[in-house]
Amino acid sequence: MPTKVEKWKSEVYGNEIREHLMRFAEEGWDSIPEDEHDAWFERFKWWGLYHQRSGQESYFMMRIGTPNGVIEPGQLEVIGEVAKEYATGPAENPEFGDAYCDWTTRQSIQLHWIKLEDIPEIFERLESVGLSTQQACGDSWRNIVGCPVAGKDKHEHVDAWPVAQELNETFKGNDDYANLPRKWKVSVTGCDEGCGQGDINDLAFEPAEKDGELGFNVRVGGGLSRKEERFARDVDVWVPPEQTTDVAAGLSALFREYGDREDRFNARIKFLVDEWGPEKLREVLQAEFVDFELPTAGEDMRDQYTYNTGKQVGHDDHVGVHEQVDGNYYVGLNVLVGRMGADDVLELADLADEYGSGEVRLTQRQNVIVTDVPEADLDALLDEPLLDEYSPDPSPFKRGSIACTGTEFCSLSIVETKNRQVRYARWLEANVDLPEDHEDFHIHLSGCTASCAQPQIADVSLRGMKTRKDGEPVEALDIGLGGGLGEDPRFADWVEMRVPADEVPGAIRNLVEQFTDRRADDETFRQFVEARDEETLAELVEPEETDYEDPYMHNTKTTWYPYADDDDMGASPAPTDGQGQSLASSDD
Repeated sequence: MPTKVEKWKSEVYGNEIREHLMRFAEEGWDSIPEDEHDAWFERFKWWGLYHQRSGQESYFMMRIGTPNGVIEPGQLEVIGEVAKEYATGPAENPEFGDAYCDWTTRQSIQLHWIKLEDIPEIFERLESVGLSTQQACGDSWRNIVGCPVAGKDKHEHVDAWPVAQELNETFKGNDDYANLPRKWKVSVTGCDEGCGQGDINDLAFEPAEKDGELGFNVRVGGGLSRKEERFARDVDVWVPPEQTTDVAAGLSALFREYGDREDRFNARIKFLVDEWGPEKLREVLQAEFVDFELPTAGEDMRDQYTYNTGKQVGHDDHVGVHEQVDGNYYVGLNVLVGRMGADDVLELADLADEYGSGEVRLTQRQNVIVTDVPEADLDALLDEPLLDEYSPDPSPFKRGSIACTGTEFCSLSIVETKNRQVRYARWLEANVDLPEDHEDFHIHLSGCTASCAQPQIADVSLRGMKTRKDGEPVEALDIGLGGGLGEDPRFADWVEMRVPADEVPGAIRNLVEQFTDRRADDETFRQFVEARDEETLAELVEPEETDYEDPYMHNTKTTWYPYADDDDMGASPAPTDGQGQSLASSDD
């Protein structure tokens, strides 16, 4: 039997959701029948809208897709204006203020506190400059990711930007691929960094050579969520750039027809690859979904990958100053946990116009890149005050920090994340010394097992849990070690469970000190972890209280907003009307 979500989708889904969304926006929050909330909220995701969690009823997160992370000239200013005008909530975040943008691990943009009634105006503003929320969420093609400097990078084998553009133009809004069993995540990598992170995507095109021609090898079935992580598997197919769209169409159609619609937990293509194996998947693709002979895989270039390999070489995260293929430069700015205030977004747009082409790009490490800066203008850009906050030369702990949304807005999260990881990074920067040859050190904090912060591929992986301390329930984190990508990717080993959140910085300090003292000559942190079993690693991670203080130890999931002066559910102003005024509840 199809799931209830499949039933809702069979009634209304895809592009047709928009007319219903606009009607509800015109009539107001109360016009959505209460017994239909779940169905409509599921459908709204297709247009980039997630209803926020309990205590924040009537507010939405809005996700804006930017294919390959490219924000074209003129677009960033509109994003900042929309954030400032429409994404200001009823309570202020003590670290980030009351209006901000989140840059995501899939090169997208998220805004919070969006009111249903404002959506038509927001859509009009975004679409006036070519931006869209279409299929930013939902059971369809998601935002296409890849090297954020595709087309500009001196280290690329194949220019992946035209490929990503064609995929976006072909499949976004395409009714034939609008209703898949679950989300469909696609990566296109053309460079030798491997920063497209193809290994953790449903479909990955990775640079490869065959018979003297450059193109892509195809991998299928990667993903991280729900403790069911998989690396994408090689299906023995090579495609030239001009046929990537045809192969992508075939594979997403295969998923549409054969993916599990009776069990949403089992509905990702990684489970179909588990069941069939890569050989059968290739056979079915060839027999049923493409009308040309599929070449076998070419010679891949994974041995050249530097992105998140644990090797302290290369410029794989694109932070810093780097020369482009045309002789201009791009400047990668570190955005701690991917959150930037709306005023800073507007200032960044001005700087991109003044010093570059106006284009800005987003990375999968939640950072931003200003492109097309002439060498003569570099010093002036680097002297701008905004770059004191968003540094092109951050400390390893700030450079490596990633955090998901957490209990601030997410109904799935178990713990607070964004502000906590900011505090962790600052404390570690002030109190912990990495070996001098380690400029990269990745710490990813995910609020639950959904893995939006991609914890399994970090040096130190943190995953939200609960525990008891001194007899009281507190927020806690599982700790994993040694994950990463590259030529030989590996998932983190989970070595400590349910560590009280205020003891995690001490645990990381003890771990780094043990690593520094015990490592062999030139041994990287990832090599150090790989060489030891989980029992030994657990002994190196000794949780400890320090002078670090965590203000979010209480159960932030049960608050209406973790940072409100009165965070009790009863103090929530939600639901609100179009002006943000509280509406009478059905119990009144």
